[in-house]
Amino acid sequence: MTTKYNLPVEYDNLSSKEKKVVREQYISLQKGLCWHCEHSLDNDAPAHILAKPINHMMFPPRFLKYPIHLQHDHDTGLTEGVVHAYCNAVLWQYYGR
Repeated sequence: MTTKYNLPVEYDNLSSKEKKVVREQYISLQKGLCWHCEHSLDNDAPAHILAKPINHMMFPPRFLKYPIHLQHDHDTGLTEGVVHAYCNAVLWQYYGR
């Protein structure tokens, strides 16, 4: 039986396994769409997002390795949804999220 979380949850309090469960829960709630760009998480981020250059020095190594990220608010620590990895980089670099 899979645990269901009462979303949002505090990102920093989650283990890797818990983050995976929460990520899957958001994917279901969002009907497989990215929280940021609203395009399918089964595909790459759309061209208008990919057109924004990313400063890879800002991010941890292998930041873009996994295609779907659990987005959270860095001020509150609460999860917001799931995003393409590149959308997450754009949110962080361009919007401080």
